[in-house]
Amino acid sequence: MRNSLKLSAIAVLLASLSACAVGPDYQTPAKVADISFTSPYQQADQVQSWWQAFDDKALNQLISRALAENRTLAQARANVDRAYAVFRDANNDFLPKGSLDAGYQASENATLAENDNGVIIRGYSAGASLSWDLDLFGKLRRATEAAAAQAQQADILWHDAQVQLISQVATSYGEYRGAQLRLVVAEQNLQNLQQSRAIVMARMEAGMASELELTQIDVQLHQVQAAVPAYRVALLTADATLSALLAQRPGRLSLGAVPHLPELTKPVAVVAGENYLRYRADVASAERVLAARTAEIGVATADLYPNLSVRGFLGFLSGPGLALNSDSQSWSVAPTLSWQAADLGSVKARIRQAEASSQMALAQFEQQVFNAINEMQLALNSYNLSREQQLSTELQWQASKKAMNIARQRYNAGSGEFLALLDAERELLRSRDQLAQLQQQSFIRLVGIYRSFGGGIQLI
Repeated sequence: MRNSLKLSAIAVLLASLSACAVGPDYQTPAKVADISFTSPYQQADQVQSWWQAFDDKALNQLISRALAENRTLAQARANVDRAYAVFRDANNDFLPKGSLDAGYQASENATLAENDNGVIIRGYSAGASLSWDLDLFGKLRRATEAAAAQAQQADILWHDAQVQLISQVATSYGEYRGAQLRLVVAEQNLQNLQQSRAIVMARMEAGMASELELTQIDVQLHQVQAAVPAYRVALLTADATLSALLAQRPGRLSLGAVPHLPELTKPVAVVAGENYLRYRADVASAERVLAARTAEIGVATADLYPNLSVRGFLGFLSGPGLALNSDSQSWSVAPTLSWQAADLGSVKARIRQAEASSQMALAQFEQQVFNAINEMQLALNSYNLSREQQLSTELQWQASKKAMNIARQRYNAGSGEFLALLDAERELLRSRDQLAQLQQQSFIRLVGIYRSFGGGIQLI
């Protein structure tokens, strides 16, 4: 009866000790300098579909192929699998470990005694070996917490890789269409200049224009022609970038020759009171790193206390006869209590290292929050200003086109100055090319809004 009570008391004591876990319990930072942050990371539903608001079939196909074929994304997915495998390995440390073993041993002169000279001893063993580290102070639990946080971080980074890939494809697509548009604009401008040159030639033949006027229009014509190769290089660069993102060789894209930059039918809107930080994978990733570093303090702190482990064997031991029966049955149990009492200085140093790493992770997380807030605000402001500039340039282009038509009519009728026509042509070329650049810029900055908000921005 007394033995049963003692065993029960020991079991209760071990259970109570195992329920303890040294080190600080992790608490998600709820406030960063008056900026609220709520964990865990929430992937917005529209992250995987926001680009469809542009209703551009070519863009939809590019992104679908990139998500399926991109090698960097595949690497991030494999990293998630690896991280969760590490977590499962750490989580299994709570359970007893065992192996099935069979062995043979032969020895001669096993001792220094004269009677053992020339004596050969042979023996066989077969059975199960078991070991169990009792997690008295939560070292294994803290290690599991750290592994779980790191696995969650890998999962978050995989989702972030998708957001970044989609944004890169959309940006490169905008650069491709923008280069196409500027090339078409240049070709249209060349046609306009050639029409003006034909008018000058006709007036020269009639004795109403000089060779200087023809030379001046040729200067402008060659200037536009010289810009065409730069547009073609930009087109090839965008093609190469898109091809790399889709894991294919360059020159195989079939995007069509019609230059059209996607536009939204509805404006983007920031919902008042919405916590967009929860859509930011970089912020959530930094928070998971902080959780892992906090758990590692407990892993280091547990070494201040003794560690209890149990080793055991159950099987058979026999001599040369290899008789596996009740007479050769063997078992052993070996509890071991170990304590790094002579090395507590190193243990405390490792604790300080873990605490410093946790402080570093906290500072990184706080900085990431501020970076995210400013990046989101800058993306919104940049896009709004780009749209204002684009609308003004559109009006400028319309006015330039009207001025050029009037100057050409007057010059053709003989009542206008050639310099006025030349200036009108030059202004029309500049404003139309600038408008094409701003259309590309507005699209890319719109993509930047989605990227900076983690895909959590809404349409109204």
